[in-house]
Amino acid sequence: MVRLLLPDQSDSARAIAVAHAHYDDLLEAGVQIFETHDLVLHSKCVVVDGVWSVLGSSNFDQRSVLFNDEVDAVVLGSATAQALQQAFADDIAGATRIDLAAWRRRPLAQKLRELLSRTWETLL
Repeated sequence: MVRLLLPDQSDSARAIAVAHAHYDDLLEAGVQIFETHDLVLHSKCVVVDGVWSVLGSSNFDQRSVLFNDEVDAVVLGSATAQALQQAFADDIAGATRIDLAAWRRRPLAQKLRELLSRTWETLL
């Protein structure tokens, strides 16, 4: 199961619009998306199979790989993975789950803003 915890706001409205432009595909693929409120997230955390964890600041995009100075820590071990999974569960408890049917009913103006923002995706 893939679950994402993402911010509903950012210091870049265009970056949020680009992220939102991908929600349909992710939700259709079975990814569970949760959004935080009144919180800007920058750190990234991944836990795979309860033993492989990555925590850091790298974004998963072309620009970050080429131009940004980011750092990540890779940790092997179930104790770290379990602690990160618990922190994730705590954070999800205060977040809103995005429902595909409801997401598709968002305003047309928002859909257009997201579509237009995708043209700038590689520059954000």
